[in-house]
Amino acid sequence: MVQLPARTVYPAKDWRQATPQSQGVDAAKLDEAIEYLRANSGPDGVNQVLIVRNGYVIWQGSQIDRVHGIWSCTKSFTSTVLGLLIDDGKVALDTPVADYVTEMASAYPEVTLRHFTTMTSGYRAVGDEPRGTYRHGPSPTPFDPCDAPLFAPGTQYAYWDSAMNQFANVLTRIAGEPIEDLFRRRIAEPVGMDPKEWRWGRFDPIDGIVVNGGSGNANRHIFISARQMARLGLLFLNEGNWNGRQLIGTEWVRMATRPQVSTTIPLWPDSAADGRGVYGFNWWTNGVRADGTRKWPGVPAGAYSASGYNNNEMFVVPTWNMVIVRLGLDQNQLHLTDGVYAEFLRKIGAALKEGAGDER
Repeated sequence: MVQLPARTVYPAKDWRQATPQSQGVDAAKLDEAIEYLRANSGPDGVNQVLIVRNGYVIWQGSQIDRVHGIWSCTKSFTSTVLGLLIDDGKVALDTPVADYVTEMASAYPEVTLRHFTTMTSGYRAVGDEPRGTYRHGPSPTPFDPCDAPLFAPGTQYAYWDSAMNQFANVLTRIAGEPIEDLFRRRIAEPVGMDPKEWRWGRFDPIDGIVVNGGSGNANRHIFISARQMARLGLLFLNEGNWNGRQLIGTEWVRMATRPQVSTTIPLWPDSAADGRGVYGFNWWTNGVRADGTRKWPGVPAGAYSASGYNNNEMFVVPTWNMVIVRLGLDQNQLHLTDGVYAEFLRKIGAALKEGAGDER
């Protein structure tokens, strides 16, 4: 039986590297998983794949320092800011957003922060009319509320981009500063993200404060490399603790990465995705859908991910003590589906040697 380290190690300026075998992973079977993903990907293949176990990098592609937008993975960064503000006692999940953005008071008086972070707000902006195949909140003016909501808050699920951008605006009002600044100070700097390898796209200032994109659309997303993004994954893997320092509340991490949307509510017809049973607080979880299936069948129930267009994905699998990042720009060539990701993850699970699973 392989003897694993007693605890997770944390990267300093760079990640520590280790062989798969030293971390309880069969190297040949891990290569099988990598080759499967390569064979089922577009031209970016596994160039931006980074696999971390017990805090050690055990496999990396050739372009893990390439910085580009990660689209809707941005949403998981946005909700992390909400977690920080809740930790600070400034707001609660059920705080009405109209308390901070008065333009919401007329048509959206009952919308709360919980509704925004679970995609159940019913928020619709002026200009949200469909643009070709882009139907889920494409408004160029996401901060101008439409007086006709999609639905009453909490009654349906709609994966909606303009709602997430307005959510970022609300968080900006609560924080009193750009959410990028708060995230940098409280998360990015303490976990050692290289400032040259990440930034957060922005809208023009509102009331003198820059508003960062909350959704990941309109080129106002997080721009980051796989190497730096994995640090956020490692922080969440360790429930908000970074080498003995609690950066964000353990309870927040647990809630954010567990299913928070009921399977019983209707799905809005133009929603870009169905999060019922599998959506947390802007993280995708391996929960159970209404039909009884998991998002990634055969993968541990506690797995979760930040997910974005163009085949950008970061998986966290607590029972394996692993963070797995796959970034890219190749969805137009080949879309990586949940089924492909599930098989990739199952193959990684098969590579874990007997007794090597961390059943925390």
